[in-house]
Amino acid sequence: MSEQQQPALASLVRSGDAQTEAVAITDFIFMVRDISNAYLVTTAEGDLLVNTGFMDNADRNVALLNPHRTGPLAFIVLTQSHGDHYGAVPEFLEAGTQIVGGPGYNEALADMNRLAPFFGPRTGKLWGSTLKRGSTPKAPPHVVPDILVDRRLTIDLGGRRFELIHTPEGETVDSLTMWMPNERIAFTGNLFGPVFLSMPFLNTLRGDKPRLVRTYLRSLEIVRDLGAEILITGHGDPIVGAAKIREDLDRMHAAVSYVRDYTLEGMIAGKDVHQLMREFSFPEALKIGEFHGKASWAVKSIWREYSGWLHYEDGTTALYGVPRSSVDKDLAELAGGGRADCRARA
Repeated sequence: MSEQQQPALASLVRSGDAQTEAVAITDFIFMVRDISNAYLVTTAEGDLLVNTGFMDNADRNVALLNPHRTGPLAFIVLTQSHGDHYGAVPEFLEAGTQIVGGPGYNEALADMNRLAPFFGPRTGKLWGSTLKRGSTPKAPPHVVPDILVDRRLTIDLGGRRFELIHTPEGETVDSLTMWMPNERIAFTGNLFGPVFLSMPFLNTLRGDKPRLVRTYLRSLEIVRDLGAEILITGHGDPIVGAAKIREDLDRMHAAVSYVRDYTLEGMIAGKDVHQLMREFSFPEALKIGEFHGKASWAVKSIWREYSGWLHYEDGTTALYGVPRSSVDKDLAELAGGGRADCRARA
């Protein structure tokens, strides 16, 4: 899909508003569109859910999936610790349901909850008009997984095998991919961001832990090596066809690698980060979408990942916890005084 054909991010997260029935991806996988989609997988011995959608849409999501339920809900797999993935857990939860999270899920969620007074207003400014949540949004539930994956975990249920694989740095350090090896289907959540075939947002505007580019590329390689015939992401329609999936993932890997190498080579050449941001452009063959984070922003994220927060071109003023103007006088005195004093000495 070309950049021009990709839907806007706002349209994706609102695409479920008019949904009146679940979408059948196969005869055993059903999708509810939400801020991040929820997927029901049925088996001969019960059902499995991959994410639940947002808390505001919990009752709707349950109602849309109910006609396709075939047995008790055995597992809820959470591909990451963000509210649009686990928000409707309480409404779906049944006696005996086990919740599965990735490595570091509890710690990542605790950090987000603790910093909610800091992140909340930022998120509201960026997403408030799109999500249309009103003045009293529903609070996210407290969800504690029964099972935490340590790199890999295999679940067998009703004749189907589910392999849960730790693939961090798409949007969270606890990110999981669910692989169905017999059916050749991979559920990646938001590993590849909100819009597939686009630049990952390595350091979001609202604020979050930086995502390391090397780890992101490694996670992409893990998914690429699965050889999936259907790739089901957190937003939008599935990507179908092993050749197309491989081609798209190769392109994303090449594009992100190009941004990384461009940044590191610029650092070696003595260019500053702002110059590298201004001068960046993709070669035509490597262009991918820039719907959630621009490649030039990734240049800045990668620069900081490798070099740290101190920009030497800013001088020692970067070491003070005050604006530069507050230390200008001190620096002038340390340098021998102002211009008039220097002329008098001359």
